[in-house]
Amino acid sequence: MKKVSLLVVAVLCFQALVFAQSLSPADRASGVKFLEQTRDGVIEATKGLSEAQFKFKAGPDRWSVAETLEHIALAEDFIFGITTDKVMKAPAGAADRDYKKIDAMVLAMVPDRSHKAQAPPPLVPTGKWTPAESLDHFLKSRAKTIEYMKTTPDLREHVVTDDPLGQPMDGYEFLLFIGAHSERHTKQILEVKTDPNFPKM
Repeated sequence: MKKVSLLVVAVLCFQALVFAQSLSPADRASGVKFLEQTRDGVIEATKGLSEAQFKFKAGPDRWSVAETLEHIALAEDFIFGITTDKVMKAPAGAADRDYKKIDAMVLAMVPDRSHKAQAPPPLVPTGKWTPAESLDHFLKSRAKTIEYMKTTPDLREHVVTDDPLGQPMDGYEFLLFIGAHSERHTKQILEVKTDPNFPKM
């Protein structure tokens, strides 16, 4: 009888742990909306630009709009690959992990342009695509990211500790990171466009 009781308690504890690590419908919907909003931000920031405007650089060590757009497209694939190939194969995180706090950190820290970061070599733009090709690549990749956010059931249930923010992050938070990263560089594009020497047409 005692063994049966212990087994019941163990099962209930396991169920509670799984429930605690499951992605809520509200968070999933919020994540999809964020990915859509940040996608639309990239589209709006680059819409109607001329070749001269795409190529303009505020300084020799600064990226043009075209280069920034290429970086956004490259990073979408890069971070998504980390999510599917590494994060989603990782074990569960601690039961008491404050994922709400980490969600908020991703959304606040990644788009913050006051903190500069060096792009890793695979994400440095090389001019391999035209701006139109970069945008098309980005939109196709973002559609895949959004679909993954919509349909993957266990985004909360896999956690890695060697992540960009120094916090244990789950699959959902890496997808938020993708959107936050494109938001960060959309801000960079807007900065280029406000330069006094930015071409009028």
